[in-house]
Amino acid sequence: MAFLQVQFFSETLVVAATINVILPEAAQGIGIEASAGEQELPKVLYLLHGYSDDHSIWMRRTSVERYAAEHNLAVIMPAVNHSFYCNEAQGERYWDYVSEELPRVVKRFFRISDKPEDTYVAGLSMGGYGAMRLALTYPERFAAAASFSGAADLLFMIEAIDLDGKRDFDRVLGDGDRKNTGIDNMYLMKKNAGASRKPRLYVSCGTADYLYPIHQRFVPALKENGWDVTSYEEPDAIHEWGFWDRQIKAFIDFMYEGEK
Repeated sequence: MAFLQVQFFSETLVVAATINVILPEAAQGIGIEASAGEQELPKVLYLLHGYSDDHSIWMRRTSVERYAAEHNLAVIMPAVNHSFYCNEAQGERYWDYVSEELPRVVKRFFRISDKPEDTYVAGLSMGGYGAMRLALTYPERFAAAASFSGAADLLFMIEAIDLDGKRDFDRVLGDGDRKNTGIDNMYLMKKNAGASRKPRLYVSCGTADYLYPIHQRFVPALKENGWDVTSYEEPDAIHEWGFWDRQIKAFIDFMYEGEK
């Protein structure tokens, strides 16, 4: 696999932005089998980081490069600071960046597929919220989406779970009514329940994770609203990278299940 760190000027953020990118190669090197589909345009996975991390963390803490190599898969890893993938009330327009500008930049820079059936999104914790928001807002864009230990029901998390990062929510979300808006995934799953094209969803969490109560609310709500969701609960797993390494591999396998 080729690994690139790309700096470019973001018109949305009005500042230089950085993304990490994994691109398939025909020859992967010792110990890694190349995909049989290396002549095809690679599918693409947008992989989102959590609250305390940045665009580098998935490469540092998991074997995502090795998992992607088996499937001719490109992986795009952006950085959004503490924005929760939102347009910040006092800050930057990170939602516009990840949902609109980033796909255009990726299409312009790289020779990869931009077909909805070849496009995926996943994230952990804060990134799980971002991945679900993208999939529920634009269901026609993605073949599948995943949340690992996700803050997928963000408004419930703010109200019910004791978090150090709560100081950021007013700065990011403002002090207005947040329910039944574009930041509310519970609202979005109802609003777009009748979409003609919807992605398969994969939602996982450890039973000892402090965000497990969100998982217990979010998965049944998706099912009640007619979304095709696969859920996984790992006994005694907590909010940590061993679980997320296992889960990114599981999701990449899940992405390709229909092709076997």
